[in-house]
Amino acid sequence: MMDALKKGSFDIVLLDLMLPGEDGLSLCRRLRSVSSVPIIMMTAMGEETDRIVGLEVGADDYIGKPFNPRELLARVKAVLRRSGSTRDEATDAEPDDVIAFEGWRLDTARRELYRPDGTFVPLTAAEYDLLLVFVERPNRVLSRDQLLDFTKGRTAAPFDRSIDVQLSRLRRKIEKDPKNPTIIKTVRGAGYVFSGEASRLGRDAAD
Repeated sequence: MMDALKKGSFDIVLLDLMLPGEDGLSLCRRLRSVSSVPIIMMTAMGEETDRIVGLEVGADDYIGKPFNPRELLARVKAVLRRSGSTRDEATDAEPDDVIAFEGWRLDTARRELYRPDGTFVPLTAAEYDLLLVFVERPNRVLSRDQLLDFTKGRTAAPFDRSIDVQLSRLRRKIEKDPKNPTIIKTVRGAGYVFSGEASRLGRDAAD
């Protein structure tokens, strides 16, 4: 896998958990350390813990085995659609394609995030989608079901913790103290809220 990545570029990686030699979770962790390519984990139905760990180490989505090939295709299309913006498409973007919040800048044409000091912060496709949902709906409480629908286009299954895991990863990247978040706050019993102002900037102003 790593040799193939050095030789070419790929749109998506389908990664099984049970593999001979190095397991899928370890591969996912290594892959995420060098690439932001979307990853879909394939897991056995009873491996709930492994699914959660997979999301924590950087997977964008998961699908339980056995699965209908049509469901897999739908998941692949959804992830590719969400991660489809590239630098080449930036020239066709609207002039106000940069969203500023708390000194941060989210470039929606390039799908890139920058700290207040201008440092680039790599995001997975899932993290970007989640952050975009929040900055486009400031000061609005969003439930887990709504977040899952907005980001993945599907309703939450019982005990689905994917949003919680991805939010935890996102907080570690944008919050000064992830345990006491001030940007994306938890509303007990209701969901989460993006606390603060978000404004769209023209690219000239952003640059």
